Amino acid sequence: MLADATRRFGARTAIIDGMASLTYDELAEEAGRFGAALIASGIEPGDRVAVWAFNSARWIVAALGLMGSGAVLVPVNTRFKGHEAADILLRSHARALLTVSDFLGTDYLAALRGTGVELPDLSTAVIAHGPAREDAEGWDAFLARATGPARDEFGRRCAAVVADDISDILFTSGTTGVAKGVVQTHGRTLQVATDWVAMTGLVAQDRYLMVNPYFHMFGLKAGILAAVCAGATMLPVAVFDVDRILALVAEYRVTVLPGAPTLYQSILDHPDRAGYDLSSLRLAVTGAADIPVELIRRLDDEMSFSTIITGYGLTEGGTAVATSAGDDVETIATTVGRPRPGFELRIVDDQGRDVGPGAPGEILLRGGSIMSHYLDDPAATAQALSPDGWLRTGDLGVTDSSGYLRIVGRSKDMYIVGGFNAYPAEIENSLLGHPDIRQVAVIGIPDARLGEVGMAFVVLRPGATVTGGDIIEWSRDRIANYKVPRVVEMVDELPVNATGKVVKDLLRARVTPGHPRRPA
Repeated sequence: MLADATRRFGARTAIIDGMASLTYDELAEEAGRFGAALIASGIEPGDRVAVWAFNSARWIVAALGLMGSGAVLVPVNTRFKGHEAADILLRSHARALLTVSDFLGTDYLAALRGTGVELPDLSTAVIAHGPAREDAEGWDAFLARATGPARDEFGRRCAAVVADDISDILFTSGTTGVAKGVVQTHGRTLQVATDWVAMTGLVAQDRYLMVNPYFHMFGLKAGILAAVCAGATMLPVAVFDVDRILALVAEYRVTVLPGAPTLYQSILDHPDRAGYDLSSLRLAVTGAADIPVELIRRLDDEMSFSTIITGYGLTEGGTAVATSAGDDVETIATTVGRPRPGFELRIVDDQGRDVGPGAPGEILLRGGSIMSHYLDDPAATAQALSPDGWLRTGDLGVTDSSGYLRIVGRSKDMYIVGGFNAYPAEIENSLLGHPDIRQVAVIGIPDARLGEVGMAFVVLRPGATVTGGDIIEWSRDRIANYKVPRVVEMVDELPVNATGKVVKDLLRARVTPGHPRRPA
């Protein structure tokens, strides 16, 4: 795909990242250098290479270069703490890591080393941005490894990659408290990218402001890879800041701005929005949360978007369902559309029997971009994927007579914080590491800005005097900030059913407007 982009769009601008820019010819050249440097460092086809860094031109170069070399991309969430990142590197057997030594006051490599976790497979560490370290190579020094023989080998490996080779492993938070690695192939990954282009009408003349993080499927496959497929110009955004986003849209005449509903709400509510020329914007793509009809209506009425699309997708399958350009505001806001070409959709009851329009049930999907398998977890793979290729999503939906899908619940208890999936079981497992916590249950509660945030109901050990605020602060040092509960309530006991399972519906029923809470 990158080679095709150089033939079709070679002289066009591929990336604008601050003062730096690259054409598609230059992007291919830099990606080749990075891939060759990996080869010179001993990386073999199939080896895993992790990227733990913020959105930037170098992230794009690294991803394309390492996949071209036959290596497997393992993105790591930039919000992860050292222990969380170490777990991903350990379980993926990552042999190389591209990271940063200064991002929002954090040295990622120092955080990783500070965990004390042994990473026996990791032999190469590269600093993409920030001060050099003794235990990692700088970007320029690393690229200098790309000698002639390594460049020749890179070309051979590029030509040898086939559709069934593994391209990436994206870790998705686990409903059982353990993140699962979603293994995808080049062919399946390319299908996600090319269909996103077809769905949105992305073209070479577009300027795509990339707020969605590259470690996420939305940022990687509907972002980087879709843009390369179409020859569009990519503008990476390292940190979400609405003032900066408005300035970039106006300065670079941005046309494409996908993101979570929070992004659009922040723009619409910005007091100085009228002071920026946002007339270039033509395409909005959102999803990942319940969307107020009024938000879509305001986007349609108050901004220049000619196309607004909402969709439903997941790491295990890409964008599977989406609205169309001709759908009305109500449809865009209250449904996620119909299956994309090549996708099949079923709604089934708890016995696996298909239910008709209007009846809720679990969403099952089948299509060409459904994941290959979960990394080193055949049991989870068998539970999620049927022998004939149907993916059990764990989400609950209902279709109407026209085949439009509406998401009505999440059977796996997952909630979404500003576009990021948060799984209570994972957060509960982390909180149980606190010495004063005996039991804990986490639910999602509504939040005006982020859509949902976490609320933890905590049973303390006898004699403990820790406060909810103490628990929140303790959590901030151990888990990503979107997972940190914003509200903690101490309770004497958790409601359980006859089998001992916590009845979270009873906890949710307690969260009423008049119910006292302890905010973060």
